[in-house]
Amino acid sequence: MNEKQFDKIKNGKGFIAALDQSGGSTPKALAAYGVQEDAYANEDEMFNLVHDMRTRIITSPAFDSKYILGAILFEQTMDREIEGMYTADYLAEKKEIVPFLKVDKGLAEEANGVQLMKPITNLDELLKRANERHIFGTKMRSVIKEPNEEGIRAIVDQQFEVGKQIIAAGLIPIIEPEVDINSSGKKECEQLLKKEILKHLDQLQDTENVMLKLTIPTEANVYKELIDHPRVVRVVALSGGYSTVIANEKLKENEGLIASFSRALSQDLNANQTDEEFNDTLEKAVQSIYEASI
Repeated sequence: MNEKQFDKIKNGKGFIAALDQSGGSTPKALAAYGVQEDAYANEDEMFNLVHDMRTRIITSPAFDSKYILGAILFEQTMDREIEGMYTADYLAEKKEIVPFLKVDKGLAEEANGVQLMKPITNLDELLKRANERHIFGTKMRSVIKEPNEEGIRAIVDQQFEVGKQIIAAGLIPIIEPEVDINSSGKKECEQLLKKEILKHLDQLQDTENVMLKLTIPTEANVYKELIDHPRVVRVVALSGGYSTVIANEKLKENEGLIASFSRALSQDLNANQTDEEFNDTLEKAVQSIYEASI
């Protein structure tokens, strides 16, 4: 465990950038960036283009550790290089930004009002590689759509079961049971989720720490108990499909909750922008998310 990085994530001012769109969501991310599907002939070309996009974001002067504490990477991004350095090393050494890795393999079919994670079949090998690449922590996402107690319990049980494997590998897991912002029972889902998470947090040993990535709650400060829990390093919020403006407004209502936005960070960036336009646009997004986070 890198103690300097741990302290930065636990106590630093700023937010965590999510740059972890995977295979399924990459075409959508590229299209939003102004790169349509006719621009690439196969998956390799697609991943080259998305790495170019991420490189442009990470190397921008607007992507600054004064405002950004950490960045979540896709597996392929971890294994690729920026300016001759592995991405995590570039982030840590050139930018002083803490690198995280998305480890989940996507979502299973919906059952009991939730979507569990698909099995992470290569997790041991992936965590070994993450350590070799100097990754600090990991992230894994599942989704809650309905206030179904059995389903929500299964989500949290699965998240913490995998989380303990990640802790044993010397990394900090970001546990992400997302509540769908369009759920008609969103507020009730959040109450059930908090209860289940607290149960698991209270069972962790003093040496076991986690982070939480949660949908911005309907009722402000409902997650304050989680934020203050001694086993929680930090609670970060996903934008969940909200626009940057709305996500920032909702975030500001929650004391101690910081952003970990993906779409809300990059929604106005475009491949056709000049470097000056790109950097100015990114700087505005970074500043607004930072202000909402502090």
